[in-house]
Amino acid sequence: MGEANWLNAEEQRLWRAYLEATRLLVQNLDRQLVRDSDISFTDFEILALLSDAPERRMRMRDLADASTTTRSGMTRAVSRMESAGWVRRVECESDRRGAWAELTEAGFAKLADAAPPHVEAVREHMFDTLSPEDVTRMADAFDRMRTRMTDSRRASATL
Repeated sequence: MGEANWLNAEEQRLWRAYLEATRLLVQNLDRQLVRDSDISFTDFEILALLSDAPERRMRMRDLADASTTTRSGMTRAVSRMESAGWVRRVECESDRRGAWAELTEAGFAKLADAAPPHVEAVREHMFDTLSPEDVTRMADAFDRMRTRMTDSRRASATL
């Protein structure tokens, strides 16, 4: 292994600020969702992903991959939401080992109720501090990062 290509001072400042801001943003959004809607950030994210999916259903593994939740965390979250009546598990006909998570009407209603105050909190904690130019630059930068990591992930999956 060669010498590390250390971050310079400005890169280090950006890296640490990104990590801290992301952590604080998720913590603040989780608190807001629990306080205003009695739902966790994780559960909200899962309900939102399902609401956007075709037929409001996703394979459990795909749902975990699309979220900030691990596969084991996804299993626990879906079990919790199943008990609340927000999600149901559906056996996968083509693969008996797999299962679908499907959004119920009650889950969609919960998401619809939680979304307006959540969007206000996202605006308050993120977008109210940014100019339109900041939003464009950040969106472009994160799109490039996402594309690079997605392409790298696909390439390693084909090896």
